[in-house]
Amino acid sequence: MAVDMNMNILIVDDYKTMLRIISNLLKQLGFKNIEEATDGSEALRKLREGNFNLVISDWNMAPMTGLQLLKEVRADAKLKPLPFIMVTAESKTENVVEAKTAGVSNYIVKPFNAETLKQKLTAVLGAF
Repeated sequence: MAVDMNMNILIVDDYKTMLRIISNLLKQLGFKNIEEATDGSEALRKLREGNFNLVISDWNMAPMTGLQLLKEVRADAKLKPLPFIMVTAESKTENVVEAKTAGVSNYIVKPFNAETLKQKLTAVLGAF
């Protein structure tokens, strides 16, 4: 089944520049419906109110981190099956293990380019 390029994607990062970069990379890959949140609590509210097909979240944010957001998503019956990609500058093994344990779908280490993003999205969503 082909990936729906009109799927609703929520990107979460406390840095506007990073939101813009990820949004632009997704648009380069052909995705059209991209919404943004600047912290985990705003993202959780949007996820519960909206109808999203994918979350791409930064790890290091306040007041709610990406890991806390991931745990909240996985604890919510409605949101639990949502594909969730974590983005971080940290490549520490224990962080990757912690994210995997919490149920992350995939993991991207900054800096990254459109090709890396496409590979991670393909691993989570299928080829497009």
